[in-house]
Amino acid sequence: MAQGEVLAFEDYVRTRQEALLRSARRLVPDPVDAQDLLQTALVRTYGRWDGIADKSLADAYLRRVMINTRTEWWRARKLDEVPTEQLPDASVDDGSEQRADRALLMDILGILAPKQRSVVVLRHWEQMSTEETAAALGMSAGTVK
Repeated sequence: MAQGEVLAFEDYVRTRQEALLRSARRLVPDPVDAQDLLQTALVRTYGRWDGIADKSLADAYLRRVMINTRTEWWRARKLDEVPTEQLPDASVDDGSEQRADRALLMDILGILAPKQRSVVVLRHWEQMSTEETAAALGMSAGTVK
């Protein structure tokens, strides 16, 4: 990769890192996993950076890499059932309904299949249209609906 491309990638990461981390945080429930997801996506994108002709689409490209990486992780994980007696108490200590709602939403999102979760994240958190979401995920608009 040419020195100019390396500098362009570094500048891109420096300016977009926080927004990309927020996107990663919406894809995985654990903040540390979100950082790992973003780091993995950045490493994968770095090698292909000079192949991205339109750098204005770099966010979409990186989101796609994060979604694919998260899907790989999801497929690789071992599913273990936990008896409900062993689950932690779900009561809210601080009385914050908003936190409880967010935690419930993140739990529900965690249950969804990777493609379903990707649709929800892109449509509702990233505010993408049905057509944009379909294009980003490589599926029809009807499937997104």
